[in-house]
Amino acid sequence: MNSDYPSQKIARRFRGFLPVIIDVETAGFDPQVNALLEIAAVPIRVNSTGYLEPTDTIACHVEPFPGSILDPRALEFTGIDPHHPFRMAKAEKEALEHIFRPIQILLKKHSCSRAILVGHNPFFDLGFIKAAVERSGVKKNPFHAFSTFDTATLAGLAYGQTVLARAAKAAGLTWNESEAHSAIYDAERTAELFCKIVNSWDKQIGFTNGQ
Repeated sequence: MNSDYPSQKIARRFRGFLPVIIDVETAGFDPQVNALLEIAAVPIRVNSTGYLEPTDTIACHVEPFPGSILDPRALEFTGIDPHHPFRMAKAEKEALEHIFRPIQILLKKHSCSRAILVGHNPFFDLGFIKAAVERSGVKKNPFHAFSTFDTATLAGLAYGQTVLARAAKAAGLTWNESEAHSAIYDAERTAELFCKIVNSWDKQIGFTNGQ
């Protein structure tokens, strides 16, 4: 067995990219003017059997940036009170560094060139991450600038469902509607869905990630 097993195999599976599921909760749909309120990240690894599994979740609440617009409809949908004293929110730069630092460590560990954002309709999540990076002046963004993996597309292919809750149920995963629309819950369910789809495909074609 290769001495680097299994740490290097995630890089081999995705052409040097480290998949990291990201979910954000926001105060609207425009990343330039609406606040980023929550971020959760779930890096993916290859386990001892050669298949994908989620690792520990990295998450934090984020303070609305100065001058940001908080759409009441978005806040009602997510149930987030941006000014709640127990949110323990971090300023955008600190929040991004909190999320990015362990990802950068994993990139080195797994010999990956960049992280690739995995999300359910990831254009939305990547847009808010990139806008926050630009505003806060964070120097090292580990994510690819435009490439993503979309679990809505993958679930549409695998299960005929594109809504996260329906796709999770179709995949045989648990779904608790009362916990949905928090960054941590949605990111962890998306991570499970991504791993289930990729692992099912790999088993179907007999691909075992070089084991």
